[in-house]
Amino acid sequence: MKLYTSPRAPSPRRVRMYAAEKGIELEYIDVDIATNETRSADFLAINDIGETPVLELSDGRRLTESLAICRYLDETHVGPDLFGSTIDERAEINRWIDRLMFRLYVPTTHVFRHTHAFWKGRIPQVPAYGEVARAQVLEEISALDRALAGREWVARSTFSMADIVGFVALDFGKVVGLRVGPEWPEVSRWYDSVRSRPSAKA
Repeated sequence: MKLYTSPRAPSPRRVRMYAAEKGIELEYIDVDIATNETRSADFLAINDIGETPVLELSDGRRLTESLAICRYLDETHVGPDLFGSTIDERAEINRWIDRLMFRLYVPTTHVFRHTHAFWKGRIPQVPAYGEVARAQVLEEISALDRALAGREWVARSTFSMADIVGFVALDFGKVVGLRVGPEWPEVSRWYDSVRSRPSAKA
């Protein structure tokens, strides 16, 4: 299987971390966002919305969207359980995935899109909105810090896909100055634990 990926982008990184945790070997094909390769005719023929990741199966079918790709791989490969092995675990992990995607990752992308020079001239930017999103991110990190008190991992007693989602969002935030600091001791402890895993380098 081939994974069309962009090394610095957070969404394909979720898939790479997941695959590394599961021990799934994928052929990586890098697509450069900075040079607009994702908007080229060749890549738009692969994914018509011009975004990575894209998983190309051996029969030529293609899957898009990072969480859909990870769930497909989870159904088709054995290995460490990351989405939950019981109804209750799956519900809790998915609850945290949704929360971290919509309350942490999405506003972080809005900070990036509306305040970072990378997007200047590429999209209409509203810097004031970016700062509103920044405040939302900081509020959610504080909430996550409270939730992690007395817990090693986000959604259960062992590492899960929710930890990947949260870690990738926080790591992506560094590009716009959103860094985990000592004011969030529980998040800092958890973040360092995830960062120490080999999959964090994927």
